[in-house]
Amino acid sequence: MRALTWQGKRDVRIDEVPDPRIEKPDDIIVRVTSTGICGSDLHLYEVFGPYLDPGDILGHETMGMVVETGPEVTGVAVGDRVVIPFNISCNTCWMCRRGLQSQCETTQVTSMGSGAALFGYTKLYGQVPGGQAEYLRVPFGNTLPIKVPDGPPDDRFVYLSDVLPTAWQAVEYAGIPPGGSVTVLGLGPIGDMATRIARLRGAEQVIGVDLVDARLERARRHGVTALDLGEHDKGPGDAVRDLTQGRGSDAVIDAVGLEAHGAPVAQAAQWATGLLPDKLARPLMEYAGVDRLGALLTGIDAVRRGGTLSISGVYGGAASPLPLLTMFDKQLQVRMGQANVWRWIDDIRPHLTDDDPLDVDGFATHHLPLREGPAAYATFQAKEDGMVKTLLKP
Repeated sequence: MRALTWQGKRDVRIDEVPDPRIEKPDDIIVRVTSTGICGSDLHLYEVFGPYLDPGDILGHETMGMVVETGPEVTGVAVGDRVVIPFNISCNTCWMCRRGLQSQCETTQVTSMGSGAALFGYTKLYGQVPGGQAEYLRVPFGNTLPIKVPDGPPDDRFVYLSDVLPTAWQAVEYAGIPPGGSVTVLGLGPIGDMATRIARLRGAEQVIGVDLVDARLERARRHGVTALDLGEHDKGPGDAVRDLTQGRGSDAVIDAVGLEAHGAPVAQAAQWATGLLPDKLARPLMEYAGVDRLGALLTGIDAVRRGGTLSISGVYGGAASPLPLLTMFDKQLQVRMGQANVWRWIDDIRPHLTDDDPLDVDGFATHHLPLREGPAAYATFQAKEDGMVKTLLKP
């Protein structure tokens, strides 16, 4: 089959690789019909090379048709249309039963000290082949796939794999009071969707911050007060306070993570680490890594006293200094973590209707064949061509 594989920093390619096969009695094989490029995939493209091997298959936002099942699979059948959550969870262990599928005890990557395994996402999370391919092997065929109906286009459901539950959890963790305010930092796929979900769930004032004109305009079309970070040399904190009676917003969602701009020393350190051999780079990232904290520091500044900071952007450095004095003085609550996909599915499903209140049918900016995946990675990383969300079609 054809698959999009990692070959090195900023080097992904289409390769011919062996078809996946049933390995355990409850496995299924899915023929992929749509697979997204996630902002987190750019971390692999740019930063996390020490945890990848050439030929690793990328991708963790996948849906398709079941084409083969193991002998113990009864939850789905050949021909069923399914979405595959990005975290690989059994849905039966102690953690999963408590809605913490990202911490699944069956698939925790204990050798790396990590939570649940993920599709297409480095040795840190199990080095499991991903879904930017023609076919995908899916474990836990009775409990992991999300069955969806025939009829509507893939765009209606594919975001159940990651974007929708990640954004929903970000809003849930933000704890926005009824009629309250939230500032979303970063209007890429997760941040953009988080603004829509916040409005859907009753936030009176939704403020979005980004640097890219196309993303700012896209947010404005959905009723967001969009602030161009380039127009605020000292950060958008004062502008947010001006919009919120001088207090700051009730909650801030950091949907940027380690790709944040504006920290040249940390950026240089990340770049230098990427040039080292894996044996040297890994301990440096794990024990001395410094993240680019521009977005996180902005969030701490822009949130009101007693407010909540919800972090959905991925951070990787172990030595990142935080202004704990300010955080303590402002009495902030902080919640973060990988999305627990299945935890939110029943909350999200009622909104995936023909009325389309979240505009999921129009969420993708680009639909491209799988063979154009390498070029799409480069365009997405450069934030060009108005690209916010790309779906690849094998």
